[in-house]
Amino acid sequence: MGKHIAPFDNQNKAIIDVDDDTTPLCYFNQVKLTQGETFTYSLEGYETAIVLASGTCSISVLDEHDVETTFDNIGQRTSVWEGEPESVYVPVYMKAKIECVSDSADIMIAGGKFDQTLEPFCVRQSDVDIVQYGSDETKTHRKIKHVLGQKNADQRGRLLVSELFTVGAGGWSGFPPHKHDEDRIKEDGSQETLYEEVYQFRFNPGFGFGAQFLYEHEDDCGPVYHVKTGSVIAIDKGYHPSVAAPGYEMYYFTIIVGKTSKSLIQHFDPHHEHQVHTIPGIKDMISKFK
Repeated sequence: MGKHIAPFDNQNKAIIDVDDDTTPLCYFNQVKLTQGETFTYSLEGYETAIVLASGTCSISVLDEHDVETTFDNIGQRTSVWEGEPESVYVPVYMKAKIECVSDSADIMIAGGKFDQTLEPFCVRQSDVDIVQYGSDETKTHRKIKHVLGQKNADQRGRLLVSELFTVGAGGWSGFPPHKHDEDRIKEDGSQETLYEEVYQFRFNPGFGFGAQFLYEHEDDCGPVYHVKTGSVIAIDKGYHPSVAAPGYEMYYFTIIVGKTSKSLIQHFDPHHEHQVHTIPGIKDMISKFK
């Protein structure tokens, strides 16, 4: 159930490749370029989003008729800790070419299995859907920046891409614990949808750390993974809260891919579900994924 990939130099090769043994619905690659360098890829059966963590790139998308769409000057920030993300959506089967136009660029490529070819588009800073919830008092203060979400639901398939931050120094994310590993109608008539999930963590300052919990049943214990800047977590099932150590801000890039549904509907651990009604703003956060 799930796995932790410790930080390493992936040399622009996929960290979570197509048909991964844990999360086959998901794809993740981190690409680092310097000015003038290019990176080209095409994925069969996966829609992708190219997100600039830092730097600026020109991104071209080539369709099956060799018609090219170019998006210039994507990415306006020097790190994930300042400014909003910018991105280009690359449909299934299309070829993408990324060219670095700044001194350097840190690029995250998020992918999700999908069987339809849509149209490429870009997400500028003003298009990012931002929600902030929780509180310092409850240790749940968090900000989410939706790159692919409900705001552009008619332009994407089942790929959801966000940046999540613990606001302040230390605190909990993904709380109350929740899961989304079944497509089902529950006994009370509510739903749950099956979504696999991949995270990459970063901390500020960079030597910070946190912990990622994974447990399949509400009465289980662990496993728990020690996560640092560059850690990747792949989650196929179970509850998955995480926590940042005191004194550190935690960021994680999230790739969430549905098996059948375009809407993520979570099921909360019944032991802790009552806190959905006590943590400020959490219901608004939940609705942004539906």
